[in-house]
Amino acid sequence: MTGNAKAKQAAETLPTIILLGHGSRVEKAGGDMERVAAILKERHGFPMVEYCFMSRLPPHFPETLAALVQRGATWVLVIPYFLHTGLHIRLDIPEMMQQEAAKYAGLRLQLGGNLGYDDILVDLVRKRIAESLAVDDIRQVALPGRENFPIPAGQQEFVPMDPAEAKKYRKGKSHDHHH
Repeated sequence: MTGNAKAKQAAETLPTIILLGHGSRVEKAGGDMERVAAILKERHGFPMVEYCFMSRLPPHFPETLAALVQRGATWVLVIPYFLHTGLHIRLDIPEMMQQEAAKYAGLRLQLGGNLGYDDILVDLVRKRIAESLAVDDIRQVALPGRENFPIPAGQQEFVPMDPAEAKKYRKGKSHDHHH
């Protein structure tokens, strides 16, 4: 089988993968996820693997999905790069994906499992504990200024608010997401 035929066969039997992170205003915060995406592509034969974010700095999900469809993706599996099964996993991400799916007739778009619990995580946490035993006491750690991390244009600061207080602002309005 030629390299091209092999690539075509892989494209038909394996989905295009999108690793979807939360997003940050810190430049290159998704670097580790980017490395995972690159290794999945290089070592595990997925024809296309991209990473993107729900909010904050780009790349964002709608543009990433559009670019993959333009490159010929017909089957896309989104893996949320999230540990916990909170509101983003239960509602925000599936809702965002449904809105985007409506734009692409014939595209198979699936929401895969988030990172969640795995025995591998216990080993990873044990490894991080061992690596961290000699770090400085937090009082000795010099922190960068918050002004080094501006909020991306068109987005707002997330303001912690008591749920009862938040209810006052929601009355009569459709539930608005912060993405």
